[in-house]
Amino acid sequence: MPQKEIITHPQIAQGSNPLSQATRFGNLVYVQGCTGRHPTTGVNGSDIREQTRFALERIKMILEEAGSSLDNVLSNTCYVTTRDDLPGFNETYAEFFPKDYPARTTIIVQFGQPDNLVEITTTACIPS
Repeated sequence: MPQKEIITHPQIAQGSNPLSQATRFGNLVYVQGCTGRHPTTGVNGSDIREQTRFALERIKMILEEAGSSLDNVLSNTCYVTTRDDLPGFNETYAEFFPKDYPARTTIIVQFGQPDNLVEITTTACIPS
């Protein structure tokens, strides 16, 4: 019977919040909400394109640590702070998912930290 496994990438900057980078159960991987902080330095990107790139690079690193990849993403839930940022967000997002797009929900939100422009949470599978 499968058991929950905690996934942690050793090079990704750790925050102080009580959460895991990802959890794996069977062949599914659930990745935390990744914000627009640089994967290793933890510094926020300067605009929506850079923050989207940083969030997706973090997701890519975590998935690879779990034995998966962006090619195996089933679903993304994306949070952005303003509708005006959607064109830049979509442009960068498409660089990481150029075809066979995962299911996606995009929601306009207000974060508690004003320098956060994007957060993405991901569900992926690990192929047999």
